[in-house]
Amino acid sequence: MAVAVLAVVAVILLAIGVPVGVAMGFGMIAVVIGGFNVTTLPFIAQQMYSGFESLPLVAIPCFMLAGSLMETGGLSKRLVNCANCIIGHTTGGLGTATVIACMFFGAISGSGPATTAAMGGIMIPYMVKAGYDRTYATGLSAVAGGLGIIVPPSIPLVVYGVATNTSIGSLFLAGLGPAVVVGGLLIVVNFVISRKQGYHGQGKFNLRALGLALWDAKWALFMPVIILGGIYGGIFTPTEAAVVACIYSLPVGLFIYKEMTLRDIWNIFYKNTTFVGGIMLTFAPAAALGGVLALLRVPTMLSNFLFSLTDSKVVVLIIVLIFLVFVGMVMDTTSANIIFSPILLQALKPFGVDPVHFGLVMTVMLALGFVTPPVAGNLFVASGMTGIPMERIAKKALPLIASMFLAAIVITFVPGISLGILNLF
Repeated sequence: MAVAVLAVVAVILLAIGVPVGVAMGFGMIAVVIGGFNVTTLPFIAQQMYSGFESLPLVAIPCFMLAGSLMETGGLSKRLVNCANCIIGHTTGGLGTATVIACMFFGAISGSGPATTAAMGGIMIPYMVKAGYDRTYATGLSAVAGGLGIIVPPSIPLVVYGVATNTSIGSLFLAGLGPAVVVGGLLIVVNFVISRKQGYHGQGKFNLRALGLALWDAKWALFMPVIILGGIYGGIFTPTEAAVVACIYSLPVGLFIYKEMTLRDIWNIFYKNTTFVGGIMLTFAPAAALGGVLALLRVPTMLSNFLFSLTDSKVVVLIIVLIFLVFVGMVMDTTSANIIFSPILLQALKPFGVDPVHFGLVMTVMLALGFVTPPVAGNLFVASGMTGIPMERIAKKALPLIASMFLAAIVITFVPGISLGILNLF
């Protein structure tokens, strides 16, 4: 009964537009006021405070800040130029370059909407000028932007690691395989569509132009090497890597590329501070909610319910995938991760699901949520850039969205894609 009261109060408040964190908080308060003797207000307050008391959380604002500094400082467009020089001359080359550039940018920003904004803002005009359908170019940028949270380092992987007490370093390492699978399938689908629509490459491959582009982008290309190499080499932790990324971006943008001013830095800090505040307002109540749900034995009840339906791991994972599709459609990534990842992981452990593997499955499914309305962060950003309605973008991008879902299925049922690389280290 207490679970029902909590859920009903939270859902009603969400339906009338109350922020997620506030809705969760009032749901827990309703359980206390209802006299269910499950929890107390001091316990909820303590759990909310404990939710902030985590050093890995520092990585979230720092990676967001690094992505903004990189975009403003001119690093982003140099990555795009490199990708275009490598593959832009082939059929669908500009689309392929968009996917590759999103993977590079995701290796610094860790954010889907940020990747969509940075890469889409550069690549959409290029693709339209080259004869691509404007709606398709926008849809491709939005879907490929989801790679921003799959390619390590990733903000949702940090959130998942904190929420489930899973090694963030292992999650980052395991994310390399899924990122290649998702990116590869998007490139294949883009090639098929481009061949059908006649989106031919621009010019011919020029080794000298590629060399010049690589030299111009050397500081931008070196950044993922520093971050990922430092993490996997044991030089610094993922949290420290996020700080290193910020420190590295500043002098490159200010003094080497000279495309960022001190005024830009103030605006970047202001924008990211307000956004991080919203994330923390969700994270603290969600941490408390996890404690309350544990007291209510919700993960155990969910696990027992799944066992009552079937004892097949395959069937259970299919049910979870379908559930995550709907979650991604109606909730933002951070809220969904904080609320559902601990519950689902505890429910799936009896079926032998590895925490690191499930972290990648959940991240890919939440990346899918970025392009599935009504709550679709990447589509919202892409629509804002081009003025094309979200529904039109989603419709045009359906083959690309389907390829991402196919990638999620492959990653789910082939754990070696995520876990195989961990065995090498």
